[in-house]
Amino acid sequence: MLNKDTFVPIQFFKKEAYTGSMKGMRYRVAKEEEEFSAVVYPEPYCYEATPEEQKIKASFPFTEEGRGQAVDWINEQYEKNRPAWEKASRK
Repeated sequence: MLNKDTFVPIQFFKKEAYTGSMKGMRYRVAKEEEEFSAVVYPEPYCYEATPEEQKIKASFPFTEEGRGQAVDWINEQYEKNRPAWEKASRK
């Protein structure tokens, strides 16, 4: 699970998107306009190569609180869809 206290600082997102993975689930957090765009999708492909219909997206304010909300949402998506993520990691 991701930890809000140690997740990438807000300043990082002013220049780049951040991607990572967690047991079959990949995620991407980026600044778009004045919001955080958070996306989760199954392994094995990168964000650009994953079909849009396999991506789950959400937006949050571009603030420290929004950064924490994005982390919480990613963790919730992992728990909510754990069987699908674990299946993706075995492919």
